[in-house]
Amino acid sequence: MTSKIIQQGAEALILLDKNIITKKRIEKSYRISELDDKIRKLRTRSETKLLEKASKIVSIPKMIKSNEKIKEIDMEFIDGKKLSEHLDKYDLKKQKEICNKIGDNISKLHDSDIIHGDLTTSNMILKEDKLYFIDFGLGFISSKYEDKAVDLHLLKKAIEAKHSRNWEILFEEIIKEYKKYKDSRIVLEKLKTVEKRGRYKK
Repeated sequence: MTSKIIQQGAEALILLDKNIITKKRIEKSYRISELDDKIRKLRTRSETKLLEKASKIVSIPKMIKSNEKIKEIDMEFIDGKKLSEHLDKYDLKKQKEICNKIGDNISKLHDSDIIHGDLTTSNMILKEDKLYFIDFGLGFISSKYEDKAVDLHLLKKAIEAKHSRNWEILFEEIIKEYKKYKDSRIVLEKLKTVEKRGRYKK
């Protein structure tokens, strides 16, 4: 069986072969070849380390192998429901339960200084009531409250855009569980600052 492209982003191709996902970092022709090679190698290494750390904290696809030389990471395919497509199909009670899980997961990641970097419901999969976070390609390690606030800000904007009917209720449920994080109060204050800054830029 040949690999099938299931997603193509600016940075990587996502391929599926049987139940294995391969993330392949794409060459950038506008960069000097040696520099491009180095950047893609470093990003593959960085994401691998992040996945290893995150896997001990929240549910993510199991990493099978990582190869810096060819800039690929192989992971298990989670055959579940992508929340961007399915969250709105549930009744409000179920939606709130799922958002509780999202908030709980983010609190655990932030408590370990893991910034996901692309918190949207497109990067969350529900399988048999278990929530998985996927795609840590833009993630990094940081203890800065500002970085954690930006992580939440991106999620808030994504929820508002994709799940507009109940977005305020859903984000409130996320924050309710996020408050388990010991420094959540500081992050939520920073979030207000980030949002003000965003409004001034318009």
